[in-house]
Amino acid sequence: MKKFFLAVLGILIILIAALLIKTFTYPFKKNKVANSEAWKPVKNDSAVMRLSNGIKIPTVSTGSLGEFNYSPFDQFKEYLKASYPEVYQNTENYEVNKYGLVFKLKGKRTDLEPILFLSHIDVVPPGEADVKDNTENIFRPDDKPLPPVTKVSEDWDFAPFSGTVANGRIYGRGAIDMKGMLFSLMESMKDLITNQHLPQRDIYLAFGFDEEVGGKNGAKMIAEDFKKKGLTFEAVYDEGGLIMQKGNVAGIDSDVAVVGCAEKGFLSAKIKVKGLGGHSSMPPMESAIGKAAVIMQRLEDHQMKPVITPLIKDFFNNIGGSMPFTSRLAISNQWLLKPLLISQLTKNNTTNALVRTTTALTMMKGSDGTNVLSPEVEFVVNFRLLPGNTVKDVREHIAKATKGFDVEVEEIDNTREASAVSPTNTKAYQMIEAGIRQINPGAIVTPYLTMAGTDAYKYQIVSKNIYRFMPIKINSAEQQSIHSTNEYISIENYLKMIHYFGYIMKNYDK
Repeated sequence: MKKFFLAVLGILIILIAALLIKTFTYPFKKNKVANSEAWKPVKNDSAVMRLSNGIKIPTVSTGSLGEFNYSPFDQFKEYLKASYPEVYQNTENYEVNKYGLVFKLKGKRTDLEPILFLSHIDVVPPGEADVKDNTENIFRPDDKPLPPVTKVSEDWDFAPFSGTVANGRIYGRGAIDMKGMLFSLMESMKDLITNQHLPQRDIYLAFGFDEEVGGKNGAKMIAEDFKKKGLTFEAVYDEGGLIMQKGNVAGIDSDVAVVGCAEKGFLSAKIKVKGLGGHSSMPPMESAIGKAAVIMQRLEDHQMKPVITPLIKDFFNNIGGSMPFTSRLAISNQWLLKPLLISQLTKNNTTNALVRTTTALTMMKGSDGTNVLSPEVEFVVNFRLLPGNTVKDVREHIAKATKGFDVEVEEIDNTREASAVSPTNTKAYQMIEAGIRQINPGAIVTPYLTMAGTDAYKYQIVSKNIYRFMPIKINSAEQQSIHSTNEYISIENYLKMIHYFGYIMKNYDK
């Protein structure tokens, strides 16, 4: 017996030694810190004012083409033309489907594939929250900047379409999502033209107008127009990642720049469950609501299998070296600890979304009366598809969850597969890293999976190198304000974004 215990102890010692050796020798990516200091923003009140006035135009998208007010979109087109005459006069520019805007700055060489930068004109509705200050035309770019907010505000500090400039910020719906990026691109291209910096390859800007409602009439048609013309792009840059302020990624004492190299797919299913209706005084043993509850419980209890995809493995390899020892231990020893690692990841809402196709029950409708049994109950379940899972997989998953019940399943909204995964060993990705080093030398840069949908997906037909990243540093509260209340972008972030895009445009072929 003593020999047996000694043998077990020896095996444990060898196992622990193997785990420790693997942990300390695992090739986590070392964070490259630039030797130079971060670029310091240069005062540019005219650029700030151009964005401020652009925010004042309420280009709200609330439905499919023809269902919302297009007069602000007409006004916005004219405003851009008046604000950036240098861009309009020195580029080939045209409209797609009347409101989609395309600009082409011709480069010196025709043998090089062009690069493409995306944004969108439309914004989501501002909501019904109260406004603290309805004063119009506030423009105080020299205010002392307030520190970033730490929680989402219940009110708007200023009216959502005031474009107020105060407290070191530019306030309003679309300040981040995504007029800030649109105007920074126009500013960067204007600066190239003004400084007579002719690029080696053609540079395109493309602005959709219905991204918030699916992009079918904007980005999709622009991408199809490019394809008809035989265009392919060396790189496509869009929104979808950002610089997460230090402290926002648990266990990492550094800013983290997450670059979306893929985005999740989307499927929303309306499931109608049939049962026996009638008066509640004589209910059946199982109502339609009860049957629906069983299906919903199945969907939540038996979700699609979690998996660490190559992209997420790359993500952990990039940030793992800066994580606590226990996290490094699990990441570097997945040959043994992968089940434990996945178990921990799926316990957190954010990390769970990184490793599985998520299931979200979002809507439900039944009887309109307290004493009426509805013969039909419907609910909506939304899936965000992990790359590697398919729409077919999700349909089969729904069929399994509804087995044994009389149901009708209808897919609503815009069903689509997860995007392709763009490589990181490209010049296009390296330029993102170099641009980030300009504005935030100490940030960890890592590929990432974008959870929400973007216009970038539509451009897979013209490029294999598609990257989703907005070069602004914000905390989680600021990020949550994007489709919520009191959205703003700091003047510092906006000026750094102009510099970042200008840097890529100027240096892509150096």
